[in-house]
Amino acid sequence: MLAVPFITLKAGRAMTCSMNGPAALQEPSAPASWRIALPHTAAAVPVARALVRTALTELEHGADCDTAELLTAELVANAIEHAAGDGPIELVVELVPTGCKVEVHDPDPAPPGDLTAPGHLDPDPWQEHGRGLLLIRALSSACGHRPTDSGKAVWFRLPTVPPQRRHV
Repeated sequence: MLAVPFITLKAGRAMTCSMNGPAALQEPSAPASWRIALPHTAAAVPVARALVRTALTELEHGADCDTAELLTAELVANAIEHAAGDGPIELVVELVPTGCKVEVHDPDPAPPGDLTAPGHLDPDPWQEHGRGLLLIRALSSACGHRPTDSGKAVWFRLPTVPPQRRHV
């Protein structure tokens, strides 16, 4: 069991021994997942980015770390800026062989802007905000939101990147 401060890896790689060769790593049958409560402050954004990067690199997962970090930062920043109240935000990261899914839970039941279709207006080029959902739609393989018992969850998925297309 791999432990990271405040985060526990629920499923990892298993070592197996072979009579005819060196030990081999096997991919887990269950997804690896992390769940962490974050403060409803801007300090949550770098913590969330670090968790996603650690999750993807520690397990040598094939999803694009840079894109996962960027989209996670957008989800967490949106939750901080738009969710009513000051209750904690929860980050959930799930890694499966085909990709990763990141969810941000917040206490506000109001849905975010439309994640499934472009907005009616392009963001003002002089504004420093207003592009988060656009980035999530453009860079993820899927995204959406769902109600939860305590508010809502907004999520995105990224596919694994074939080894020959990964940055070294």
